[in-house]
Amino acid sequence: MAGPVPTYNLYGEESAVERAFWVHCETIAARSSGYRWEIGLHRHESFLQFLHIRSGSGDALLPSGTVPLIPPCVVVVPPGPEHGFRFSPDIDGLVVTLVPERLRLARDLPGKAPWFPLPTLMELGSSGDAAYLDATFQRIAEEYDGQRVGRDECLEAHVATVILLLGRLLLPEPQDDPADLNRQRVQQLMRLIADHYREQLTVESCAARLKLSPTHLNRIVRQVTGASTHDLIIGKSIEEAKRALVFTASSVQAIAESLGFSDAAYFSRCFRHRTGMTPKAYRDAERAKLRNKEAEGSV
Repeated sequence: MAGPVPTYNLYGEESAVERAFWVHCETIAARSSGYRWEIGLHRHESFLQFLHIRSGSGDALLPSGTVPLIPPCVVVVPPGPEHGFRFSPDIDGLVVTLVPERLRLARDLPGKAPWFPLPTLMELGSSGDAAYLDATFQRIAEEYDGQRVGRDECLEAHVATVILLLGRLLLPEPQDDPADLNRQRVQQLMRLIADHYREQLTVESCAARLKLSPTHLNRIVRQVTGASTHDLIIGKSIEEAKRALVFTASSVQAIAESLGFSDAAYFSRCFRHRTGMTPKAYRDAERAKLRNKEAEGSV
C-alpha cells in the first residue's frame, strides 16, 4: 500500500523548521535534475508556487490528472494540494516559491487578491500578456540572484504583477450589461443611418449590417428609444428633407430622389404624416419665418 504523500518545504527538503524567507527562485533544471527530472507527488502547506516553462516538455501530476506541459505555460500550485512533475532534460523555465501571507498584496487586498484555490495549468500562447509574463519572470530571477538596493521591493512588485496577470487570465471575460449593450447597438444603428440616409435603408438591410435579425433589432430599438427601426430611418430622411426645403432651391421631387425615394408622392405622404404639412407648405412657412426674423433684425 502506498504511503502518505510527504509534505515538503521546498521539493525534497523535508523539515519541520520553516525557513525565514518569503520568496525563492531557481531554474527548474537546477532543482529537478538531481531527482532525474521527476518530482514525485508531494504537497506544500504554506507555499504558493509558479512554474514558468519557456521550452522543453513534461507532465504535471495534478489532482485533476496528468496534464502535458506545452510551453509557454505556467503551472500554479497553491498551498495544500498534492502535485508532482516529470520534465524533459531540455526543460527551460523557472520555479518561484513564495509565502503568500507575507506579500503586501495580501494585506492591501484582503479577500480580493486572486489567490488560486486549485492547481492550475495555463497555456500562454503568444498573447501580449504572455510576453509580459515571460519578461517579468526573468526580472524576478535577475533580482533574486542579485543583491542590489531595493531588491525585496522590486521582487514583491514583480511577484504581484505575476499574480494579478495570472488571476486575470483565470477570470471569465466580463460580460457587458445587456442594457449597455443595447444602447451601444442603437448608437451603431444611428451612425449607420446618418452615414447612409441617402440610400433609403430598410430594417432588413440595417439588421444585416449589424449582424442581428430584423425582429431582434426592432426589439432593441423599441426598448431603448420607444420607436421602431423604420421610425428612425424615416425620421432621419425627414430631418434632411427639412434642411433641403428651407436652404436649397431644389424641387420636392429632386429632394425626394436625393434621399432615396423613388416616388415623390410617397415622400410627400411620409413628410406630411411626420410634420402635419406638405413639403411645399413646410418650405413656405419656414421661409416666411426666416424673412420675418431678418426683418426684425433690420429694424
